[in-house]
Amino acid sequence: MVNLFKHAKACTTAFAVAAASFMTAGHATAADDTITIGYAVALTGPNATGAGISTVPNYRLWVDQVNGEGGIEMPDGSRKMIEVVEYDDRSSNEDLVRAIERLASQDKVDLILPPWGTGANLAIAPLMARFGYPQLAVTAVTDKAPEFAARWDRSFWMLGGGHDYATGLVDVLAQARDAGTINNKIAAVSVADGFGIDLIKGARPAFEEAGFELVYDESYPLGTSDFAAIMSEAQASGADSFVAFSYPPGSFGMTKTAQAMGFNPKVFYISVGGAFPIYPGIADGKADGVMAIGGVDGTSDSVKAYFDAHTTFVGNPPDSWASAVTFASLEMLEQAIGRVGLDHGDLAADLSSGTFDTVIGQVKLEDNQLRDLWTVGQWQNGAFVGVGPADKAGAAAPVIPKPEW
Repeated sequence: MVNLFKHAKACTTAFAVAAASFMTAGHATAADDTITIGYAVALTGPNATGAGISTVPNYRLWVDQVNGEGGIEMPDGSRKMIEVVEYDDRSSNEDLVRAIERLASQDKVDLILPPWGTGANLAIAPLMARFGYPQLAVTAVTDKAPEFAARWDRSFWMLGGGHDYATGLVDVLAQARDAGTINNKIAAVSVADGFGIDLIKGARPAFEEAGFELVYDESYPLGTSDFAAIMSEAQASGADSFVAFSYPPGSFGMTKTAQAMGFNPKVFYISVGGAFPIYPGIADGKADGVMAIGGVDGTSDSVKAYFDAHTTFVGNPPDSWASAVTFASLEMLEQAIGRVGLDHGDLAADLSSGTFDTVIGQVKLEDNQLRDLWTVGQWQNGAFVGVGPADKAGAAAPVIPKPEW
């Protein structure tokens, strides 16, 4: 296995960003000794925060490390350097689809990496299937993953579904409730996007089955910037647990609003963005006790090495949820290429059935899905660590109630 933690240079000559925007991108040409990899991702627009933390840095880090080792090893022992075609989808699924079509039909790249976000991955899944490219949907959370994996047999779903995260959260909350630490009331909000819709649909029956009362249940449009009314109603609900199935702008906005109004529920849970390294700054240095979706094993040597390499290359740590899974998916792709080459059908078959050594441990997909997942994490002593499932290696005990802001 290639040592992916030896090189952390700022850039390599083989890493060629084709354009900053879709409309001005150039045409990629790959020589026999190169592999051309393309992707379209939100470099601007509301999704740029998430993509700029969980996706793009990992793509660039992986390319730098692989090329620093002489390129991707092929089945015959030769190596191919990676060239990159990068497009900005501007947080628009229409631009994203056009960019993917261009990557496949005009640039004719060897491989296409996925965009950031559930909605974006769902938008391109039929197109990726039509062109035959494997799709490693790393930042997509959907309960329909089994259905999608069966419909598009070259698609791979790496972050589980809403039900997984909802039941994981319920397990943590139920333990606290049964210990008398919190009441059985929950105030929940969700972003009206594929991610938020999927999460709240999984959460409602999970809360009910566990005996919780959902006393507040409100959705908000993607792009909302004023959360005062939502947070005031949640505060007035009498719930000890505040749960937000949110994207970064909402996660950050609700945090700031809660602090400004003195809203201190015993459980403050947000979603995407809560595990970002910038979150403690967003929370004015008071992140400890905040729960969010995801987590990492803070005791893992491979995770620590990955965090060190990412910090050296990017200038800041990765997030503690999707980043490590994103990097692991690239390691899987690299290892699959080393075994079977670049044929898309052979790659898909190897990704589906193979076993891979990655920063998150040994990975073997189940029906094209990663099922060994962290569902709940929490900021503790300045680090975001996995707390659920409680029986997962490296799990920390949750701290409830959260300290006041």
